[in-house]
Amino acid sequence: MKDNKIPSPLVSLLPVFVLILLLFVTIRTFGSDALSGGSQVCLLVATAVCVLIGMAGFRRSWKDFELAVTNNIAGVSTALIILLIIGALSGAWMVSGVVPTLIYYGIQVIHPHFFLVSTCIICAVVSVMTGSSWTTIATIGIALMGIGKAQGFSEGWIAGAIISGAYFGDKVSPLSDTTILASSVTDTPLFTHIRYLMITTVPSLVITLIIFTIAGLSHEATDTGHIAEYTRILSDKFHISWWLMIVPVVTAILIARKVPSIITLFASTALATIFALIFQPGLLCEIAGQEAGGVAALFKGGMGMLYGGTQLETGHAEINELISTRGMAGMMNTIWLIICAMCFGGAMTAGGMLGSITSVFVRFTKKRVGMVSSTVASGLFLNLATADQYISIILTGNMFKDIYSANGYESKLLSRTTEDSVTVTSPLIPWNTCGMTQATILSVPTIVYLPYAFFNIISPLMSITIAILGYKIKKKAEQPACHNDDRS
Repeated sequence: MKDNKIPSPLVSLLPVFVLILLLFVTIRTFGSDALSGGSQVCLLVATAVCVLIGMAGFRRSWKDFELAVTNNIAGVSTALIILLIIGALSGAWMVSGVVPTLIYYGIQVIHPHFFLVSTCIICAVVSVMTGSSWTTIATIGIALMGIGKAQGFSEGWIAGAIISGAYFGDKVSPLSDTTILASSVTDTPLFTHIRYLMITTVPSLVITLIIFTIAGLSHEATDTGHIAEYTRILSDKFHISWWLMIVPVVTAILIARKVPSIITLFASTALATIFALIFQPGLLCEIAGQEAGGVAALFKGGMGMLYGGTQLETGHAEINELISTRGMAGMMNTIWLIICAMCFGGAMTAGGMLGSITSVFVRFTKKRVGMVSSTVASGLFLNLATADQYISIILTGNMFKDIYSANGYESKLLSRTTEDSVTVTSPLIPWNTCGMTQATILSVPTIVYLPYAFFNIISPLMSITIAILGYKIKKKAEQPACHNDDRS
């Protein structure tokens, strides 16, 4: 029967080719603004092509597609809520002075000999705390870029250190949208995913820090003028206090105690909001557009801090960018993109196309190393082809989910390998949205910083290395009888 036919891999790739072509044109046209709507339209058009092929060529019913799409979207509903809370949290942490305090004290430890390694560490800490590599690079990254140039470092080395640190946080932070997405797509509890991710991520970071330390020790430069200027402006604008460190400490405790992500993030946001009222009432009034204080002004400023973008004036353009936030509204493009990507993934699944493409990889997935290597290669290929890390994460997770399950491996191995291969390699591709964005923000061409983004290069190789060693990789049948103790 025709309705039982499965599309061939070549036919199944047609919607993917359409998507790649549309994304290429869209990104060339809109640049880093492609995520504002262009990429989403491309995904919906590719979804339509997929549905057309399935219904016209293989007698798939519309109900099948509709059900698959709605199930896919429902599967990431928690992630979407988390993303909204993250938007509020990023605003609260910045305006309350938590992030400025971290920057204030962290930036003072920079010495020319240890600039590169300090840059990597500072960006890693800020990225873990904020959950965003883009925000980290666009804020503290710009500041560190200026300091590094003043100290005589080449822009490739500086950008490489910034991106290495920023994507460490993007990869492991419970606040990161890519971390949340990778765990959600593979049905892996968030903190289980993060803990397992550390097995490949920590060694990659250690090797990276060693390289930057050696490179820094061989460099001679002494100019700390920029450091003094940044710390002075931050202390003038914000009430810098060690008391503000209570917020990240409490957040870390909640994470360590495996409190559910939504509760952890909401509690952290609420605590940061309280601290903003205590330590930064003047900034809340500034956000509200009112000079005089009062309950109404504080309420308006606090709400604006959480849901909208904030632009605080310091008299210094780079620091204005450093302390700007996007709030909940700033997450809408990501949420929109995820919903459209889930439509595409659902249509590919319902049309039998995802299964057909996946079957090509089956011959390479009989053994553990081949399976992980195929996942890494596929993730990198999709990053190159689709030019977007979110789409690549979703497609990689969906393609290999059944293969890992059939081979008896836990979903956390897939979620880790996906992050190792997709998240960190996205800024290394010039036409990828991440590559274009970071190159634009730092004013350094992707090809210039690529050789120095050591963490991003090492991570996928480390994933394959750990697979070869078999460290902490067990099949479900090898696990103890209690299967539910891995939940977070």
